[in-house]
Amino acid sequence: MNFSTLGKIGMASVIALTAAVPAFAQTGEAIAATDLNIRSGPGPKYEVVGVIPGGQAAALEGCLSEASWCKINFEGKTGWSSSDYLAVSVEEQAVALSTRPATVEVNSVTYEDAAQTQSDQNAGAAAGATIGALAAYAVGGPIGGIIAGGIVGGAAGSAAVEPTTETVTYVTTNPVETVYLDGEVVVGATVPDNVTTYEVPQEGLRYVTINGQTVVVGAQTNAIVQVIR
Repeated sequence: MNFSTLGKIGMASVIALTAAVPAFAQTGEAIAATDLNIRSGPGPKYEVVGVIPGGQAAALEGCLSEASWCKINFEGKTGWSSSDYLAVSVEEQAVALSTRPATVEVNSVTYEDAAQTQSDQNAGAAAGATIGALAAYAVGGPIGGIIAGGIVGGAAGSAAVEPTTETVTYVTTNPVETVYLDGEVVVGATVPDNVTTYEVPQEGLRYVTINGQTVVVGAQTNAIVQVIR
């Protein structure tokens, strides 16, 4: 399935998630729409400390009121995940926590780790400011795109060209400097055109390191097809 098709059917197919997503806002849980990073703090420069597999539910402790990050607990691991890719049920439709209506009540939390905040700021200053933002990978937002891909929690927005073992090996043995973008690194998100990507031996693919994670992208679409973990 190509990305244009994914975008066209994303809005209509979001209804398919209704049966899979209970009223998480009422139970204190949210479902990861795709393999989703758990970070040590609420932002893309913080260290990745775990992953919520796509389709799995995490306990929702609350969300920041001023940013699209929520504090979660998944199998004993506490951290922060992007609310753009955490789904709740609203009027029998799945929506991202970041776009929930005011009628959906979620606890507000704050981030108070001053030492980690300073460390993050120092890292950001050393790396330079973000140079753009990762774009959601389907019309209608991340949740619609995941369901349009035919699954909850799998490789939504999968590309026509899949990275081979040789490509993954090449990428891991040829590291490149990281760039920082607003938003989370997930399969299907689109990398801005002003970000330099690098060749791999496999035709149709390139790679780049974003927010500390190396990703393989489609050469024509700049959409992430695999996150190298």
